[in-house]
Amino acid sequence: MRKNFLPNLALGVGILSLSFSALFVRWAAAPGPVMGFYRIGLAVLILTPALIWRRYSSRQRQAERISLAGTAVVPGTVLRPGFLRKEILIFPALGGVFSGIDHAVWNTSLSYTTAANSTLLGNTAPLWVALFAWIYFRERLRVLFWVGLALTMLGATTVLGADFLRHPVFGWGDLLALSSGVFYAGYYIATQRGRQHLDTLTYIWIAGLCSTLVLLAMCLVLKLPLTGYPPRTYLFFFGAALLPQITGYLAVGYALGHLPASVVSPTMICQPVLTALLAIPLLGEMLQASQWLGGMAVLAGIFLVHRSRD
Repeated sequence: MRKNFLPNLALGVGILSLSFSALFVRWAAAPGPVMGFYRIGLAVLILTPALIWRRYSSRQRQAERISLAGTAVVPGTVLRPGFLRKEILIFPALGGVFSGIDHAVWNTSLSYTTAANSTLLGNTAPLWVALFAWIYFRERLRVLFWVGLALTMLGATTVLGADFLRHPVFGWGDLLALSSGVFYAGYYIATQRGRQHLDTLTYIWIAGLCSTLVLLAMCLVLKLPLTGYPPRTYLFFFGAALLPQITGYLAVGYALGHLPASVVSPTMICQPVLTALLAIPLLGEMLQASQWLGGMAVLAGIFLVHRSRD
């Protein structure tokens, strides 16, 4: 228990931090791609000094190992970092592209649906990851997966139907959130491969830089203003970078390094629940009984999908 205390604490902190994502988007009241650009871009800037220090320390240790091995290190020699190889960079670059699109679409969905619905449907990524593995990698899927798929689709249909009956525009927001889960799945798949060669900080920084460039391009193409917002909006940009983006991702990344994925992945299902609970007092959002029932079905389905792949 002592050994797992810090990883479990980090997992709890990470889930709680990520649960504030939708709230910061609502509070900032900025276009989706602009919110994503500032959230990820500021996080990259904040993490840059830590990354430089880490790489410098790594090169120093590499030089020491070479010296201990009896090989002379010529003064001024530049030790090429291994993470600069293009076959390694391709995965964080792809992850960054998927993450950038995911943030733009998901942030936009919050203008048309509730924070609870958006977070719930955006977290269906494990379902799409499993389907991708089934189609492209020919992975055999257990009966438990198909039960989870049916539950997830039934719950999502209930949530979508409730919103369409109340207001058609809200239903489109749910569809945007659901589609963002597909891009989130792309980030998962790229990250799974990329983390085999890169540590958490390096991977998050490279992927974040690529995401920032993608979101900047979106803002320029769509002619979305990057400046001129009230001071409180910039505070929310900074808060989103500090809490969900940096604290959330690093805390969950630390937990994944010390706890089995079979424990971390199902526990992440708590995030949409916490967002829904936080949205009641902080955003004044109340869900209908049908939305709660549909949401619980989606969560149960995602849990079964996780269990089917253990």
